[in-house]
Amino acid sequence: MIKSCVTIALVPQIKTGPWIFWENLEAGMEKASKLGFDAIELFTPSADAIEIPRLKELLAQHKLELAAVGTGAGKVIHGLTLTNPDPTVRQKAISFISDMIDFGAAFGAPAIIGSIQGNVLPGNDREETMSWLAEGLNQLGKHAESKGVTLIYEPLNRYETNILNTIEAGSKFMETLETNSVKLLADLFHMNIEEGNLEESILNWGKYIGHVHFADSNRRPMGFGHTSMREIAEALKTVRYSGYASAEAFPYPNPDAAAEQTIEEFRKWFA
Repeated sequence: MIKSCVTIALVPQIKTGPWIFWENLEAGMEKASKLGFDAIELFTPSADAIEIPRLKELLAQHKLELAAVGTGAGKVIHGLTLTNPDPTVRQKAISFISDMIDFGAAFGAPAIIGSIQGNVLPGNDREETMSWLAEGLNQLGKHAESKGVTLIYEPLNRYETNILNTIEAGSKFMETLETNSVKLLADLFHMNIEEGNLEESILNWGKYIGHVHFADSNRRPMGFGHTSMREIAEALKTVRYSGYASAEAFPYPNPDAAAEQTIEEFRKWFA
């Protein structure tokens, strides 16, 4: 069964980004619970920004699960990526993500690698850059496995990275890794830009998908763009996807309305 999820970001530096609720964790969780969401996806400045016992208490209080934790603060705040030419920076990125894996694992939740994957920088060799990415994902995937969780890798659109942009490219790269504990994030916004056919991509590579970002073609909440959800929902059911559909979307027209729109669309397609 596919479960509903809404994003909460606690990183001031990314306040212009596509997250539904901001700043106030408890208020966001209370609203998510009242609307009937199953879980939250959390973006924090670091792995120790929230005490684990306190978060467990809040999740139990609001009858919510933790679906995943983001690692983007590693890049936004500290400038870390897994593909930086400097090995010291790459190791710091691995350490930052490892700490986030440990944090999420306390709740059975995976960490997500999005922007912290980096880019093939001008003047750098693509093959070498991809070897750095593979090295990082292998190490982090094995660490995640030791903690009883998976690691989620997100193909981003061409305007955000020049590494891996499609579910097919991501899946073929996953096949080259030494670990089976890295899964893909199918972000419907990015897919609307890069995929020739979203339904076919899910059907062909669904076994690699471990998380879904539920946002429309314009990155507003689902239903405010031109994404054709009927075929996508059927494809996810066909491949027996049973994870979360998480609203990583702009809080349009405001956070409360965005959350309400998201849960209505979720129930329309997945209830």
